[in-house]
Amino acid sequence: QVQLVESGGGLVQAGDSLRLSCAASGRTFSSYAMGWFRQAPGKEREFVAAISRSGRSSAYLDSVKGRFTISTDNAKNTLYLQMNSLKPEDTAVYFCAADSSGGSYSTDAWDYWGQGTQVTVSS
Repeated sequence: QVQLVESGGGLVQAGDSLRLSCAASGRTFSSYAMGWFRQAPGKEREFVAAISRSGRSSAYLDSVKGRFTISTDNAKNTLYLQMNSLKPEDTAVYFCAADSSGGSYSTDAWDYWGQGTQVTVSS
């Protein structure tokens, strides 16, 4: 199993950049697909980005394509989400997740979750 801890959230202005980190412990990091989800006030948790176990494939929510980049550093057992050109609508609690089955766009399919980190983007 995997334990996940997010960090890097904060309060920024529109147009700024932020990099979220997700430190993993437990089983080998590369054994899982990894992903990021977010939950804004009054909304359901939604898929943001995911990366395959090999690190060779990734997928993104349409509204963040070209602005966000998901990556992993297996040597450090860390998942990242680089967020550029942030918009107020990106404001949410961001969660990292791990899935032994290869990942999914559905939040229900993921095995392990971090506690979340708050990202607030002001206009």
